[in-house]
Amino acid sequence: MTDAMYPATTPELANRRKELAPGVHEAFQEFSRAVFADGALPEVTKQLIAVAVAHTTQCPYCIKGHTRAAKRKGATAEQIMEAIWVAAEMRAGGAYAHSAIALHELEK
Repeated sequence: MTDAMYPATTPELANRRKELAPGVHEAFQEFSRAVFADGALPEVTKQLIAVAVAHTTQCPYCIKGHTRAAKRKGATAEQIMEAIWVAAEMRAGGAYAHSAIALHELEK
């Protein structure tokens, strides 16, 4: 489904990004490596967080990439699905919390 809506990522696209802004491209790559390196949180945990965030931001490229990375780092299918459920709850929670705005307006 996403293949019809979103173009496939290819080495050519990656190279074009790099050609158009090489310094920014390398800085972004370095930033990404630093963010996902083991630290206070192990990389597998960071990848599970990224899976959840990707579902919240609804980026199909991020969903695919971080799901693969989480699996590669040892996350189980059950852990990945739980991370997705956390994202779903947070999205729903946002609507629930923001209902206060509508309820406040109804009282005016």
